[in-house]
Amino acid sequence: MIKVKKVTTKKELKAFIRFNYELYRENPYSVPDLYDDMLGTFDRQKNPAFEFCEADYFLAYDDKGEVVGRVAAIINHRSNETWETKNVRFGWIDFVDDEAVSRALLDTVAAWGKERGMTDMQGPLGFTDMDAEGLLIEGFDQLSTMATIYNFPYYQKHIEQYGMEKDADWVEFKINIPDAIPDKMKRIADLISRKYGLHIKKLKDMKEVKEGRYGQKIFDLINEAYAPLYGYSRMNQRQIDQYVDTYLPVLDLRMVTLVEDEENNLVAVGVSMPSMSKALQKAKGKMLPFGWWHLLKALKWNRPKTLDLMLVGVKPEYQSKGVNSLLFTDLIPVYQSLGFKDAESNPELETNNKVQAQWEYFDTTQHKRRRAYKKKL
Repeated sequence: MIKVKKVTTKKELKAFIRFNYELYRENPYSVPDLYDDMLGTFDRQKNPAFEFCEADYFLAYDDKGEVVGRVAAIINHRSNETWETKNVRFGWIDFVDDEAVSRALLDTVAAWGKERGMTDMQGPLGFTDMDAEGLLIEGFDQLSTMATIYNFPYYQKHIEQYGMEKDADWVEFKINIPDAIPDKMKRIADLISRKYGLHIKKLKDMKEVKEGRYGQKIFDLINEAYAPLYGYSRMNQRQIDQYVDTYLPVLDLRMVTLVEDEENNLVAVGVSMPSMSKALQKAKGKMLPFGWWHLLKALKWNRPKTLDLMLVGVKPEYQSKGVNSLLFTDLIPVYQSLGFKDAESNPELETNNKVQAQWEYFDTTQHKRRRAYKKKL
């Protein structure tokens, strides 16, 4: 018999976080989260998303008392208000290949949501779009990324047998870095630059980032550009401050490109970094004792051949006008000089034709697909 228990102690939270790593320990494609990052994510004081979210975490135990599954039950009130929904989310769901376990976990989330007046359940989703989201349904033989979920193929069968249906799909592309900037892209970039009075802005150092408040500008633009996308909820100021303080200092600013208009207003941003997937696998989800060394090497001097396109955003009034060509005419030579051979696009909604159109000048392969599900309670 499966017993589901709410996480209430630090020991149980550790078991919740580490269950994923233990389940995928021998899997060559899964990329473990950093334990300390997950502690911060699930901490109600440290994670700014709790200003508009509520959540509980649950562990499933078998009759021997062994952990056989986990799930987070989440309500993002800001998203529900924005989209006029009453959704409870399930996130960070993992389980052994036993339908009794997956059913018990999903039943728990459903009951938790109904108690709080929710009418629908959706997932897998995190607190916000900055968390990993979407069940992997294609690409099980592809290395995952630090920003995405990896799961076994049987998850899809369990979730669909539970009666959940497709709500949204994301696709991901492997993009070959060209030997030269495509001629058509060059021409479009030059035309768009002159037509709209746009120019490339490169950041020199963190001092300029802070003094020019570029971190704030980047995430303000992301809030604006991503607003129409599936389930999006605007980042609050604490979230923005946290992302600026935590992530911008580790970026190689050569791999960050901004596009500004004649008044130096931010119009577009492209943020990329070396793939941390293999380094995170070597770190085994821990910074200590030597996890930090593997991560530092991948960031600084022993870069992998693959990069991750972490964020690409264009101000709404400039979308579908070729502004992305300006980003990539600047970034392609940078990628070449740093020795990158290919890039991971990370998830893009399958319906987001504006984003996918930017890859038409590249040699690409759509190698992964992930899905969010939904069910009436």
